Amino acid sequence: MANSINKSDSLSLRDFDFTVPPELVAHEPLPNREESKLLIFRAPDSFHIDSIMNLPHILPKGCVLILNNSKVFPSRLMGTLPTGGKIEIFLDKKVENDGAKTLWWALGKPLRKLKPGSVVSFSSSFFGHHRDPKHASLTLKARVVEKTDQQILLDFNTSEEKLHQWLDQWGIIPLPPYIKRESVKPAAFSPDRDRYQTVFAQERGSVAAPTAGLHFTDALLQQLKEQEMRIQYVRLHVGSGTFLPVKKDDISQHTMHHETYHIPHETIEEILRAKKENRPVIAVGTTSFRCLEDLYRRSSGEPAKMLDLADKPGSTDLFIHPKTRLDTYKPWIIDGLMTNFHQPQSTLLMLVASLIGLEKTMTLYRYAIENKLRFFSYGDTSLLWLKDAPRNL
Repeated sequence: MANSINKSDSLSLRDFDFTVPPELVAHEPLPNREESKLLIFRAPDSFHIDSIMNLPHILPKGCVLILNNSKVFPSRLMGTLPTGGKIEIFLDKKVENDGAKTLWWALGKPLRKLKPGSVVSFSSSFFGHHRDPKHASLTLKARVVEKTDQQILLDFNTSEEKLHQWLDQWGIIPLPPYIKRESVKPAAFSPDRDRYQTVFAQERGSVAAPTAGLHFTDALLQQLKEQEMRIQYVRLHVGSGTFLPVKKDDISQHTMHHETYHIPHETIEEILRAKKENRPVIAVGTTSFRCLEDLYRRSSGEPAKMLDLADKPGSTDLFIHPKTRLDTYKPWIIDGLMTNFHQPQSTLLMLVASLIGLEKTMTLYRYAIENKLRFFSYGDTSLLWLKDAPRNL
């Protein structure tokens, strides 16, 4: 694993680079979600490997787990232009309007072919169903309304409800590009439809799964409750901006896209009770942490304001990253973070480095590679204690 930390205090993009052996990239999920390995980090430099299935006995009683219950939807589409040119569309964010139109911001490939006024057609025939008469009318169309340097605004020729009905059948599960499949299958026929989704997902809106939550089963959640753990939820709709590559060597110049979130009043109440009673709060996933941290910042750290802001729509472009080799970020709300192993030079890796330090992060990832843990969305996960870990661990 490469690790070329600058001798100077300042950090650049190359400081977050390393190599993941190809055999450690998880292309398929484990048959049982609970079989994933759990790498536990305790300050200052303790690492050991356990299993997700032991989580009810690893965590102290009264611990609060915050999970993101946003639901992934089949947001990838394959289409054609009137000229016959092939187009790939990746839906990103719904545009709220008066209901007269169904508007979505999206990524398009190749973007140069998608000019304002262009009409893209999406048909089930892409998957070889054109010979079946009952599929003849399963065509969806969208017109390019606006175009920016990175995205296009699409106006679909149907209602939001019918759009999602079409997507649930003929959309494509938005797997990350590092997960390889022999052939592209529509959502209705894809085994990833259920597996690339948390068991507690509720409201659709994410174009990628909050992957730390993929390790939980209904049985595991019940066991955690029986061990007096407090399970609470937030909802952050994961957008494509979370995974856009950082291209500038000065990482502070990277701009995150806004993602919408909602934090229930009862979640904030449980967090505030836990802080008073000195019970640890763990964010399951970077998305859970980012929306909690955004709400905390908006409230200026005042509990009463946090309660006032709960149950109200929020939006965040929060980019947390270390500024120097020794820089660490000290969140108030969370005491620990559960998170999978992320791609080199990603904003997610930078967030982890901000919480435990860059050198500790590189040591952690080196340890994971040496012990052959599985990487990325379908891979294993980690539990990072950011403060003094409870004594019974």
